[in-house]
Amino acid sequence: MRQPKISIIIPVYNTEKYLNTCLNSVLNQTFTDIEVICVDDGSPDNSIDLLEMFAKKDERVIVVSQQNTGLSDARNNALAYVTGDYVMYVDSDDWIELNTCEIAYRVALEEKADVILWSYIREFTNHSLPKKIFKKRKEVLNQQESASKLHRRMVGSIGKELKHPENADAIVTAWGKLYKTEIIKYNEINYMNTKIVGTEDALFNIDYFGYVKKAVCLEDALYHYRKDNEVSLTSLYKERLFMQNQMKYDLIEMYIAEHSLGDDYKKALTNRIALSLLELGLNTVESHKGLAKKITELKEIISQDRYKKAYQQMDFNYLPIHWKLFYGCAKLNFASGIYALLWSISKLRDKNKIEDKKESENIKIQTEVQ
Repeated sequence: MRQPKISIIIPVYNTEKYLNTCLNSVLNQTFTDIEVICVDDGSPDNSIDLLEMFAKKDERVIVVSQQNTGLSDARNNALAYVTGDYVMYVDSDDWIELNTCEIAYRVALEEKADVILWSYIREFTNHSLPKKIFKKRKEVLNQQESASKLHRRMVGSIGKELKHPENADAIVTAWGKLYKTEIIKYNEINYMNTKIVGTEDALFNIDYFGYVKKAVCLEDALYHYRKDNEVSLTSLYKERLFMQNQMKYDLIEMYIAEHSLGDDYKKALTNRIALSLLELGLNTVESHKGLAKKITELKEIISQDRYKKAYQQMDFNYLPIHWKLFYGCAKLNFASGIYALLWSISKLRDKNKIEDKKESENIKIQTEVQ
């Protein structure tokens, strides 16, 4: 097999039921000059058997096995096998449009770009919702524009970007991008251990985009992000979330200082810290702790110096009303009010999951009857 142009890295853990969809979307690309590096992270299900079956059928599939050490190690270990000019990441419970590689590679060559980014589609049990991150069909950014629009956005949102705080991390994912292998390997850019920093994509991208001289953003929604996977990392209670976030913020602060980045970066980090209170609060509310313990923990979080400074310095003018209410309660040290708001959000999410599940079961029954 000749040297491929794109290396697609797929970390795999316990996603047997989704692997066929994922791998078929990758192997049936209209652009065939690819290699697919699948790293099984000690899956307890039959994922490894499926991967080996695909490898026997298609020589472009490379299967790597490791003990269960996490997503970051899987991605880092995969880089040792990469021979393509570009790297793309796909999560094993997701899938991509069949022309993703063709579009991304063509644009990368035409524009001589260091990175290509595109929008995605959120896939729920019975419906899909496009997430149009980029509004222009094709936007080419030079080094200065990339720094102001993308690199700083990896750190956090500022100004009018806060109108939609739910989109704060929409562009920080490892997937939905085509990276230049040379930049990753020459600068030894790696993923931090998820057990230490939680989600590591932002740190990887902050480092990578510091070297980007030209980027292209595409309106096309080419990636399908599954939101109905109950074993996904994003759907589980995280006991160490608070400490992981602190480590992540420490590392971003160090990066900003070491690279002498401006006040916009510092403000962006402050806003990232403030916005993360919602995730941290929901994590507490959805734990198995008693009510009194949950409220006490919320009070401790909003009183913690780093978070307190962040939401006190944050510009609330652009925030939606319910976010203003949330931070108003935080400023008043009203932990019970915060709990009530978060409990409502949690119950609404549970209700939506139940409705999706019921609808999915009804569709399955109807199909079987037919």
